[in-house]
Amino acid sequence: MSPEGNLDVGVYEEQVLPRLIDIALRGGELSRIRRRAASGLSGEVLEVGFGSGLNVPFYPDTVTRVRAVDPARVARGLSAKRVAASTVPVEFVGLDGQDLPIEDGSVDHVLVTWTLCTIPDVEVALSEIRRVLRRGGQLHFAEHGRSPDAATASWQDRLTPLQMRLFGGCHLNRQVDTLIESAGFELLELDKRYLSGPKPLTYTFEGRATPT
Repeated sequence: MSPEGNLDVGVYEEQVLPRLIDIALRGGELSRIRRRAASGLSGEVLEVGFGSGLNVPFYPDTVTRVRAVDPARVARGLSAKRVAASTVPVEFVGLDGQDLPIEDGSVDHVLVTWTLCTIPDVEVALSEIRRVLRRGGQLHFAEHGRSPDAATASWQDRLTPLQMRLFGGCHLNRQVDTLIESAGFELLELDKRYLSGPKPLTYTFEGRATPT
């Protein structure tokens, strides 16, 4: 505890937040999105923002190996049962999506779900993702971000500083499709819509992209 009697920020982010995210981002509508995001994965896959392994049950049999990157060590522990139950081998290779310890052009697909919102320098992370993808490889993504509705987007801008403090740097207002295209990707599929829940929190970008 801090001298003021509040839970230490480091303890909250390292121990409490991964458990909250594991509960908040599982089941129902989100599981259906995870299944769609994992559909079509094959060969060598890199998952940036592996977290507690909520995508693991949806890996298709065509995946030969998943290399996992995530900064939350507690989340890795939470993923253990899901990884053990999967026929797809998972190898933890790094902590930072901005500096991937993977060779150029060495993976067939990259999977990111509710991850780009939290990476401090998302442009660098997308550049790294582009670097490690093989020619013709694909980025599969499901992310929340900036609403096209001006009133909702204004609320997202107001709420983002608080959201970042409470949820590990999470931004509500990133224009995900533009960020991906600006990083040198061509969007092959894109579905944008609100999920159930408060509009500032639920505008979703779901799709696939390939390096140009």
